[in-house]
Amino acid sequence: MAKLHRYAFTHEIDASPQKVWDLVADHEGMSAWSPVRSVTLEKEGAPDRNGVGAIRVLRLAGPPLREQITAFEPTHHLAYRMLSGAPVTDYTGEINVTPSGAGSRLVWSVQFRPKLPGAQFVVAVVIREGAKALAKRAARS
Repeated sequence: MAKLHRYAFTHEIDASPQKVWDLVADHEGMSAWSPVRSVTLEKEGAPDRNGVGAIRVLRLAGPPLREQITAFEPTHHLAYRMLSGAPVTDYTGEINVTPSGAGSRLVWSVQFRPKLPGAQFVVAVVIREGAKALAKRAARS
């Protein structure tokens, strides 16, 4: 079995936690700030359509990625797991938003086992760049 890899990316953002959360929680709006080309909801969550149980389909280069939302605590916590499409197994991710000074702190963490040698580096770059882009977009809005 492949080694479990863990990555966490933290950003201090000059935006309120609510502004950051609004971007995090809007799955179909992810393409406005992330490397993802498009996101559609395959299944809505409950009680919020973007909440627990929602399945989002992310399109980048390659096969679509399917992720299921496993925790959804408005304004501060979202967790998800990969269902299919990535060269990894046992993939889970969390995004936490907390107040920090006059702004927010964003922590995006993931863990997974790569199926292919080097896949961990690709996934780490995608998440790192996604977190950076989210922070930048939140600070602009």
